[in-house]
Amino acid sequence: MLARADTIAAARQGAAQVDAAVGPLVLVVEDEPPMQSLLRIVLKTHGLRTVEARSGAEALERAASYNPDLVLLDLGLPDGEGIDVMRRLREWMTAPILVVSACGQERDKVAVLDAGANDYLTKPFANGELLARIRVWIRQSMTGTPAGDAECVLEVGDLRVDLARRVVSAAGRELHLTPIEYKLFVTLMRNRDRVMTHRQLLEATWGPRCSRETQYLRVYMGQLRKKLEHDPSRPRYLVTEPGIGYRLRV
Repeated sequence: MLARADTIAAARQGAAQVDAAVGPLVLVVEDEPPMQSLLRIVLKTHGLRTVEARSGAEALERAASYNPDLVLLDLGLPDGEGIDVMRRLREWMTAPILVVSACGQERDKVAVLDAGANDYLTKPFANGELLARIRVWIRQSMTGTPAGDAECVLEVGDLRVDLARRVVSAAGRELHLTPIEYKLFVTLMRNRDRVMTHRQLLEATWGPRCSRETQYLRVYMGQLRKKLEHDPSRPRYLVTEPGIGYRLRV
């Protein structure tokens, strides 16, 4: 835990960073100074403002003070687990949370995604991939269609869902989906470009009692690919995240 004087100085430094730039604000939660410096340079070079935290306690304070557009969260923090910080943030924050970690185990990815993360990157990662993910999530956060709007139309590439009319089309061709296929596809469309775990998709489509029935997903995802993809064996949109779940790729 930082001393009080260090905490005040860090807060002033964060405020100066925010005031010195324009663009979406990213809260960078990272306790390693070299990585923190690198992320600051990369993000600010590409038009993003940054405010920084080196511990879970600082992350919660900075989030409450600055209300960032996105949180870049390292899981390994000196005063606790990043996943606990994320759960605290999710009690009130709707901004995207992009988790970065040196641990690439599938069970860890599934745990953080189930806990509320929007995406996950394993260290080391390419700067281009990080920036692309950040752009996608900030764009969706700022301009995305509200999930509760019964009149909205969801579109990704040449895929389109008219929620009011319950009509699905691909490249202008209307498709017939079964009720389960439609529910699963709408869930993926509403969470486009987000990794959805098996559990999240199963509970959204069939309810909590089916949270472990992953064979259901394999069957219905196969059927959706046959109806929606030009080449189901090489899907453009409905991609598998091995051992974790699926993503509707933008």
